Amino acid sequence: MSAVSSVPNPFRLAILYIGFALARAGLIERERVVRTTDLAWPRIVTGVARMSKNAVDVAMVGSAVGVSAVAGVGFAGPFWGLAFAIGGGVAGGTIALVSQRYGAEAHEELGLAVRSSTLLVVVVSLPVTAAFWLIPGELIGLISSNERAIALGADYLKIVGLGVPFAGLNLVGSRVLVGADDAYTAMQVRAGGAVVNVVLNAVFIFGLGWGVEGAALGTVLSNVVAVAAFAVGLTRGALPGMGAFPVTIDPFGNYLDPGTLRDLVEIGAPVGARNLVWTVAEFPMLAILDVFGENTVAAFVIARRIWGIMNTPGWGFGLASSSLVGQELGTNDEASAEAYARDIIRFSVATYLVSAALIAVAAADIVVLFADSPDSPAIPIATNLVYAACVAVILQGVSGGAAGPLDAAGDTKIPFLSQLLGMFGGSIPLAYLGAAGLSVPSVTVPLLGVATPAVALAPLGYWGLYLAFLAETSIPAAINYARFRTGKWKAISQNYRPDAAAADD
Repeated sequence: MSAVSSVPNPFRLAILYIGFALARAGLIERERVVRTTDLAWPRIVTGVARMSKNAVDVAMVGSAVGVSAVAGVGFAGPFWGLAFAIGGGVAGGTIALVSQRYGAEAHEELGLAVRSSTLLVVVVSLPVTAAFWLIPGELIGLISSNERAIALGADYLKIVGLGVPFAGLNLVGSRVLVGADDAYTAMQVRAGGAVVNVVLNAVFIFGLGWGVEGAALGTVLSNVVAVAAFAVGLTRGALPGMGAFPVTIDPFGNYLDPGTLRDLVEIGAPVGARNLVWTVAEFPMLAILDVFGENTVAAFVIARRIWGIMNTPGWGFGLASSSLVGQELGTNDEASAEAYARDIIRFSVATYLVSAALIAVAAADIVVLFADSPDSPAIPIATNLVYAACVAVILQGVSGGAAGPLDAAGDTKIPFLSQLLGMFGGSIPLAYLGAAGLSVPSVTVPLLGVATPAVALAPLGYWGLYLAFLAETSIPAAINYARFRTGKWKAISQNYRPDAAAADD
């Protein structure tokens, strides 16, 4: 049992309550509830802290500067999302290699995986930082023609781009600890960074009057603080105030092992591409929303921030699945790996149901916090988008839960393709139909051999945006779960297990 089992945290207790209810119903094993919860709840808390931080950023900027600033930060959002696509991709390879090596007690190979991940994320992210610094206005201008929003978005992007390498390293450090069965320490570091971010933003935005630039600087500095904490803890084996780390990494070892770098790229590239789908999809989505007007853009940005908070169970259960399934695969126990995966999918969906219900009840009250006036026309639009998100996010539990074991096994191409299809085959086209005001064609449906009158449906309008949320999650959920059911991921994992790495050497 993990050391965090005795931590009297309300998040942990709430998740345990859900898990034990499922166990009493005979849907999952009670022992797996405890171990999964001990890995998942710290990551969920980290997600809540970081997503709440993002939401607070938007609320602060909206309150201090106005709707144009919210739109500007929203337009810069997908560019900043590149940091998490890059870092998340490398970190996806990191957790797969670390968890399997940790389960097999292959400590030397584990250290090599961490050093290689560090080098790879820095090399890939530096060109992105350079582009954001040199041409921020041109980049934001690709999405919108709103001059005020472009100017504010460019100011934000130029500064926040300095944090891209640190955001990637932050993710890698977190995945190392989660893969080594210690999500609690990772939570302390990253949630602490989120708290630092909120405090700095309050000082920079309201105290010094720096507006969107203050929000960007707070994000950069908070990531620097978190990366420094991970670096000290992993190289020394402990961090003052947080105790011992589960692994100690020699910073002076080999960083350029071709086999390890190849494995990181093979596993991580589809993970990064999957994250990139979300980011890239925001570009056409925001351009489409720009047709609706500034208030709709701001409403969508608000709804996505609230969506981020609702989606935090997936952070925990996805990584718990990757870690626990990976550890079982590392010991060649495929039956236990599949059992963990199946239980975590059910656990994840149940937790998403609770999360969505709570947000739906409070949606109207939450949305008001993001506007500079309770009479803002963006508020009712955002509220309805949040209701749509509450329905769609439940299917995210299936999608993310099924992707966890695939990621642990190195079978990362299918989750990427499913997300690609969900966004560009479903979500974006539906949003476009809404913006274009197009009608679904009238049809005549034969019924018992008699033709019924054609039914002309009204223009989609905002319904296009509501359905876009649903398509974004339902398509990946169906594909990822179908792939999990085939069991092919277990065979694929054999290529990345410690004994396979040793054979390559």
